This record gives sequence, C-alpha cells and structure tokens, in this order.
Amino acid sequence: MQIFLKMAKKAILFTLLLVGVAGIASAQTAGVGNWPTQKPIRLIAVFPPGGSVDQVARILAPALQAELKQNVIVDNVGGASGVIGTSAMTRSDPDGYTFAVVFDTHGVNPSLKDKLPYDTIKDIAPVSLIGTSPMVLVASKKSGITSFKQLVEQSKAGKQFSYGSIGIGSLGHLAMARLAKQAGFDWNHIPYRGGGPLMQDVLGGQVELAIGSEFLVKPHVDSGGVIPLVITTAKRSPEMPNVPTIAESGFPGFNAPSWWAVLAPGKTPPAIVNAMSQAITKALKTPTVAAKFKAQGIDIVAGNPETLREFIGKQIAMWGKFVIENNIKETAQ
Repeated sequence: MQIFLKMAKKAILFTLLLVGVAGIASAQTAGVGNWPTQKPIRLIAVFPPGGSVDQVARILAPALQAELKQNVIVDNVGGASGVIGTSAMTRSDPDGYTFAVVFDTHGVNPSLKDKLPYDTIKDIAPVSLIGTSPMVLVASKKSGITSFKQLVEQSKAGKQFSYGSIGIGSLGHLAMARLAKQAGFDWNHIPYRGGGPLMQDVLGGQVELAIGSEFLVKPHVDSGGVIPLVITTAKRSPEMPNVPTIAESGFPGFNAPSWWAVLAPGKTPPAIVNAMSQAITKALKTPTVAAKFKAQGIDIVAGNPETLREFIGKQIAMWGKFVIENNIKETAQ
C-alpha cells in the first residue's frame, strides 16, 4: 500500500509539474491568454467576391485555420475602394477575432477621401504584409489592340480609349493616370467596385482596357480571354515573361506594384497582433499557399507589424503626393 501511495504521489506531482510547465509555456507564448479558442476568426475581404482581395483571403484562410487550430471565416464587405470593409473591421471588438485583408487602395484612400470613417493611425493595427505583385494592363479581344506600342501610338494620334480599374484612386487608376501624364495623352477611366465585375466587362468587351493585379488577370490571360499588353513593375514577371514592362516600353523609372496586407482593430492587444502576424508568416510558408501565390504572380513578403506600418506610411506619402499634385478627386461611382 505504501509503495502504491508513493507511486500515486509521484504521478500526481508529475502531472502537476506538466500542467505548470504547460501553463508557463502558454503564458510565454506572447501572453495571448485563451486566444483563439473562444470563437471563429472573421477575416474581412474588403472587396467583393471574384477579385484579388477575395482570392488572397480564401487562399490564406485554410492555412491560417490549420495554424491557429480555429475556424477562419472569410466575409466579403466591399465598396468605396475598401473603405467600407476596413471601417467594419475598425468597429469590431478588438478581441483578436476580427481582421481584414486590404489592398493597395488602403495607401491611397487617406489622400483621396475627404473624410474617412476611421483614423488610419488610432483605429488600425498593422498585422502583416502578405505580398506584392505587378499590375497588368490587358485589352479586350474586341478592342482591336494587340500590343502596348499600338495602344500608345493610337492614343497619341488622338484616339480615345476607355479603361477600367477597381475604383477611383485605386493604384491601377493612379498608375494609368501617371502613365497618361508622362505620355501626353488621356484615357477615359471607368471605376468598378471590384476585380470580379471589372474582369467580367473586359471579357465581354464592355470596356476596352483593364488594369488589375497579375493575381486577378492571369487566369484570364492563360485562358485566352484577354490580351496582356504591359506590366507596371520595374522588372518582368517570371510568371508572364513575354509581357514587357512599362519602364522598358518607353517610360523609364515606372514602377507601381500592387500589394495586400492584414490589419486588425486599433486596440487589439499587441500580444495577439504579434501572434497573428507570426501565424500568417507560417501560413504563407506552407507549400500549398506559396505555390498558389507564386502561380498568380504574388511575391510573398510577410513581415512583422512594424514593417507593415512603415510600408503603409511610405505608400500613403508617395501616392498622396501624386493625388494632390494632379488634383485627383473622388466622384460618385
């Protein structure tokens, strides 16, 4: 009996020791308490279904779910170049269960909008930069345009072309406005609420040209639905090596990549923000996610919250200057 009692005491002590160690380890894991075990995580995609933000969120969500051992639900809240979805995120409880996947419009909106429904500093906590990608200018098959050179020549000769982007002040819009200014011609800009509706119209020939991320347009290029003319980054894309850059097509120095990032409500505990950032970094490194993003031309960046904060600050400053200098204003969409 005494031997049994001694063994029982040792077992109890060993169990308590394990519990204690587990508790210490849990506390040391960024001090996140019981996050994220309480409820599913809501990942707001700030553009409608079918666009690149939606697709990025839906590729990331399963890997993030596996990493966090918690359901991750993608919720599309589109409109106003990402402002409506971002605003919905900022109004959510800062408890670590609501995040948003935003697009490059996030770096333009502070300069373009007269008044945002949130403070870009106080109401938002940067989490992680997902990646960057070239934008691609594509032509509808009904447009008759088969090359960028042909497009520029006809534009300089006075022919008016219409192009679509995902919205006024989107990086695609600003990139084309910058190009037109450098080239000395103008195009008619048609803003859309998201990449899905935009691609539907260029495929159907309702709009002659469209500018969108490589992630958005590449499936339609591969299927032969649209004609790729030129890309906006300084170097050619490994996934579209035959498509020239704007810089090498007569406009040296032109460089305007698109990007995606994850944000959280401003008062989300820093420990949870950091834990989520680390989970995103691990999710982005999984072979399935990395392969899908690579196939769509996205260069995975990841990085910590401070890296994203600095990146967004530079984007706001750079494109804000362009918006002000060129008197670009938002109009009703």
